[in-house]
Amino acid sequence: MEFRRLGRSGLMVPALSFGAGTFAGQGPLFGAWGQTDADEARRLVDICLDAGVTMFDTADVYSNGASEEVLGQAVAGRRDRVILSTKTSLPMGDGPDEAGSSRSRLIRACEEALRRLGTDYIDLFQLHAFDAGTPIEEVLSTLDDLVRTGKVRYVGVSNFSGWQVMKSLSVAEKYGYPRYVAHQVYYSLVGRDYEWELMPLGLDQGVGALVWSPLGWGRLTGKIRRGQPLPAGSRLHETADFGPPVDDERLFGVVDVLDELAKETGKAIPQIALNWLLRRPTVASVIVGARNEAQLRQNLGAVGWTLTSDQLARLDAASALTAPYPYFPYQRQEGFARLSPPATGASS
Repeated sequence: MEFRRLGRSGLMVPALSFGAGTFAGQGPLFGAWGQTDADEARRLVDICLDAGVTMFDTADVYSNGASEEVLGQAVAGRRDRVILSTKTSLPMGDGPDEAGSSRSRLIRACEEALRRLGTDYIDLFQLHAFDAGTPIEEVLSTLDDLVRTGKVRYVGVSNFSGWQVMKSLSVAEKYGYPRYVAHQVYYSLVGRDYEWELMPLGLDQGVGALVWSPLGWGRLTGKIRRGQPLPAGSRLHETADFGPPVDDERLFGVVDVLDELAKETGKAIPQIALNWLLRRPTVASVIVGARNEAQLRQNLGAVGWTLTSDQLARLDAASALTAPYPYFPYQRQEGFARLSPPATGASS
């Protein structure tokens, strides 16, 4: 397993990490993802560790904390071998202090995550959403306290806009608070919006990308085909409305190229889609999920080889989108390439 530096930090993370959203799945969304119990979770963690996948990502909102509990049970006795990443800020109830990133919420959320995970520190503590109602100074000073007390090692965010990340980094620099070193983002061959603003920001400011839903919300498995109904067992029947929208024709155009490359490389379609992401700038780790051992082993086959420059270019062309204003004018100007992040080549 290749290890990469997470943003502008000293933390080295595996190129693939494991998302525990399938653990103890409850409710309409997470219940459809999977219902992995503690025994099954231990087996999946065993396979991950054998392959060098040492980082495991979860969140308090995943099945109302049950995912954190099962993950904690699965890594019990080998805490020193794993990197634990969790998130907070999304609503955990209807009360006035059960959402957001206020001082009281962050302190309580951290304490509860520590309890559920069965540990005394969290390697990476991330804000799951931007809280416009809480001053950034309050958010970052609280995270600073959690780092100084040893309960948190590194901090990051998820699903922030560019200005929200940049303003937070500016406040951190002004007061000497911990900088966000990670941004957990949606990024895939059928979801390349990350490249327009957040990728250049990550390159400039040293914020590494942790990629969620790298298979386009389950659409890049090779099972979704032009002119055919969704397979009976597809989770998209229950979860499509929760995820990012995808234009069908663009999806099928990407799948056509993935089919061609699968024949050329002998690799599975999901492995090719993941390998493409691993070559993208700022990507530190791609978070893969699995409902069973077979899915996990297939995803692990995305590393240890690389697509050729020609194959990468064909995927780039099939998945390209015209950026919205104010980004698209620059794509039409000669010389824009020297101002833009490179099209390929992973860095973080």
